[in-house]
Amino acid sequence: MTSSPGLLRILCVHGYRQNGNAFRERTGALRKALKKHAELVYISAPLRVTDPAPQQEPAGGSQTVEPDGQAEDPRGWWFSNAQERSFHAGESCQSSLGLEESLEAVRRVVREQGPFDGILGFSQGAALVAMICALQGQAGDAQGPFSFRFAVLIAGFRSVCEEHARFYTTPVSMPTLHVFGETDRVIPDHMSRELVAGFQNPQVLTHTGGHFVPAAAPQKKVYCQFLDTFISK
Repeated sequence: MTSSPGLLRILCVHGYRQNGNAFRERTGALRKALKKHAELVYISAPLRVTDPAPQQEPAGGSQTVEPDGQAEDPRGWWFSNAQERSFHAGESCQSSLGLEESLEAVRRVVREQGPFDGILGFSQGAALVAMICALQGQAGDAQGPFSFRFAVLIAGFRSVCEEHARFYTTPVSMPTLHVFGETDRVIPDHMSRELVAGFQNPQVLTHTGGHFVPAAAPQKKVYCQFLDTFISK
């Protein structure tokens, strides 16, 4: 499958309790901002979330939402509590449930709908993207199922699950743009900075807001400048 001439194809990976359709709706401003640069393709996680959504106090901004934005047919990429089939970014665990199934789902989309130039993730989706970047680097540039040229990680974090430590043993060399909010109360900025530390020459974009995908003029400029480096002239 090919994109429109001159457009990059970017695979978009939603957050916990979202799905591909919901994430597409929530990123309308981003799609509009990038319409001259990229075609965004959305994927849904294979794991259905059934645990009740936690109630949170408003974080003071109209764009700040529950964990990753509750959607109909909520999905997730892995559960940190296998018994309860629930997830929390700060929950330590020895093993998780569902990650391999989710990685295979991404591999399948790449096979069936690729190729893709880049991959973008939000929150738990950004954490998954970081793992995919690590797997691609470990497999080598010409091997393995993933061949992304760049990644955008929004409100990402490093998993604290012990079995995921294998993803953080070697610095990732793939070009990346890391985006996070200074007042994010779901994924505090220090968690995103810990993830950034595992990448070589990362580009970082911070904003003053909370847990959402920013797409105002200042962020649009950075997104477009980052993507420009991957568009064939």
